[in-house]
Amino acid sequence: GRELEQRESRYLALCCRICAELGAKVVKTYWCADGFDKVVAGCPVPVVMAGGPQADTELEVLEFVHDGMQNGAIGINLGRNVWQSDYPVPMIRALRHIVHENGSVKEAQEVFDAVKAGDGRPAPVPA
Repeated sequence: GRELEQRESRYLALCCRICAELGAKVVKTYWCADGFDKVVAGCPVPVVMAGGPQADTELEVLEFVHDGMQNGAIGINLGRNVWQSDYPVPMIRALRHIVHENGSVKEAQEVFDAVKAGDGRPAPVPA
């Protein structure tokens, strides 16, 4: 639900499991700082992270997406943290680097900065 106090891992894990038991093939849920790995582990179907509230900085978005991916999410479903960003295209490219290339936050920030600079070169791909 929308109540922030219920965005704890124990509530999210229960909700995700119930969704799967009711037939969901994929579950979208909120990221929680403490215990997201338990949310994913307790769900018998793949978990996608929702975007949640508007982040204050691009780095904050990259950090929570990276954390969620490292803790078992198979993808993301963000809205406002991409489309309300001052730089949505660099944000998309940076998030893509984390999700599809298992990139670090630092690497994703480098991709963001390179695309934002618009230097005409493709975003750097770490070795």
